[in-house]
Amino acid sequence: MERSRIVFSGSGGQGVITAAIILAKAAALFEDKHAIQSQSYGAAARGGATRSDVIIDDGEINFPKVIQPNILVSLTQDAYNKFSSIIRPGGLLLVDARYVNTEKKVAAKHISLPMYETVMDQIGKPIVFNICMLGTLLGITGLIEPDSIMKVLETTIPKDFMEMNKKSLELGYQMGQSSL
Repeated sequence: MERSRIVFSGSGGQGVITAAIILAKAAALFEDKHAIQSQSYGAAARGGATRSDVIIDDGEINFPKVIQPNILVSLTQDAYNKFSSIIRPGGLLLVDARYVNTEKKVAAKHISLPMYETVMDQIGKPIVFNICMLGTLLGITGLIEPDSIMKVLETTIPKDFMEMNKKSLELGYQMGQSSL
């Protein structure tokens, strides 16, 4: 496996950091990979700029920060504006179609999908938007198996929310697969 350097970006309250933690745990605990996650966010926890880095590799990881990601996920226009310039040429730029208008100023594969809209239409609760985004990323990249994400969710969220999260992950995965 090629080392995956991922930056999740958005605003506080969107679950960007939670999604990154879930992905790193799933890779390390259930996919037998090395993974590390770090985060930073603006002064305002809700609504402020948020960034979370994840590195996944088969081998040892010596530095925890992503300098030039090969995958950038941006869930807000501010996040896209702030971080789009750091993506590696030839990388993947995944954005939510509702919140982000991209420009071809980045030499990356641009994928803009209606993740938020799909969650609201199919589930009606924005709380699982981040899980849909994770599913979409997995559907596009095959980075890890969706079942590994579910295993982490089973240990971290209340049972009452499992079905909603499972549906959101599946919706995202299908959306990612159909975008290829």
